[in-house]
Amino acid sequence: DIIEGYKEEMKKLAGRLTWLMLGSLGITKEDITWAGPRADLEETSAALQLNNYPACPDPDRAMGLAAHTDSTLLTILYQNNISGLQVLKQGKGWVKVEPEPNGLVINIGDLLHILSNGQYPSVIHRAMVNRTRPRLSFAYLYGPPTNTEISPLEKLLGPNQPALYRPITWSKYLRIKGKIFNNALSWIRVDGSVKVNEEDNSVLVG
Repeated sequence: DIIEGYKEEMKKLAGRLTWLMLGSLGITKEDITWAGPRADLEETSAALQLNNYPACPDPDRAMGLAAHTDSTLLTILYQNNISGLQVLKQGKGWVKVEPEPNGLVINIGDLLHILSNGQYPSVIHRAMVNRTRPRLSFAYLYGPPTNTEISPLEKLLGPNQPALYRPITWSKYLRIKGKIFNNALSWIRVDGSVKVNEEDNSVLVG
């Protein structure tokens, strides 16, 4: 099956990229308890999202996908040769990410933002439609086991660098984001205000 084969290859790639990024911060495989006994990230969770953006004769009046960050560790994105992906770059506004033949785009997600205590910030991005041609993209959404608590790694903390975020599982974070969308990351900051009812998993904000 082509889709299953693609997902398997993306899982391997996502694992390698995760270790490369964490390794750049001095994090070792012993520091990630949910990596598994062989540190192979075998129990991680993922989903493949297929996106179809039809052509639109007036693209300025249509939105393919609103501005957002991904609720993942990272997202591996394949896009066909039709431009549409844009990222928000500080000081420059929206910048096009032009497709590269056989290339992949890696987006840092909110959970890696939390895990790295903000050293790897999640990427605000959006998708625009094309005037004459449809655009396709495959997004591989990669995260930890859904019920494993993610928090800033202890090795990255110190007297002058406290933890900025509360511990949160991916499943709870998705519920929070479903209610307050792009404010979710700020709401689980240590100085934020969000509560999750453990009995019914409801989210209280305020």
